[in-house]
Amino acid sequence: MTRRPWARRISVTTVSVAALAAMAAPAEAATTSSTAGAAAKVDYATWQQDCQTVMNDALPYLKQRIAAAKPGEKQAIVFDIDNTTLETDFGFSFPQPANKPVLNVARYAQEHGVKLFFVTARPGIVYWPTEYNLEHDGYDVSGLYVRGLLDLFKDVASYKTAQRVGIENQGYTIIANIGNSATDLSGGHAEKTYKLPDYNGQLS
Repeated sequence: MTRRPWARRISVTTVSVAALAAMAAPAEAATTSSTAGAAAKVDYATWQQDCQTVMNDALPYLKQRIAAAKPGEKQAIVFDIDNTTLETDFGFSFPQPANKPVLNVARYAQEHGVKLFFVTARPGIVYWPTEYNLEHDGYDVSGLYVRGLLDLFKDVASYKTAQRVGIENQGYTIIANIGNSATDLSGGHAEKTYKLPDYNGQLS
């Protein structure tokens, strides 16, 4: 992806966390009257423990798969963002904190040559603050995919699948796809999928 000088980016300090979260959530994830109350319904410590359980399952596989890379193989992991790589429903500041269990796995992967791609339902208007947030938290962003205007009218699962196909078309093998919603993981085009908890849609 083409990088632009920081001077040409929108000022991230003018973007509220509430606005980012509101624009990020796909419509079908709103199974309650408001996802803004999710943090009150789900205990943070429990969520972190549950995320750690999933990542404890993912890390041994990734270590083995990375070690078994074929000569010349370009390995990649695809991540969702909201309540996957970032603490969207719990991070009441900007930049939002990283989801630590996921960040630890991402750091291991990127330190061993795996490229990290981020596919989100967030609209394109928040591309630059989202990229800044991820990089600020320690993620090496090899690609960030946000929804363009036409994508906003498409099925989220189909949109995300199409982005993974595009990553594969760049020559990458997607060794894992990590998200907290079925729309993040359905459609194939990843060797393994790991689902973080969303507690029946309470988390975006």
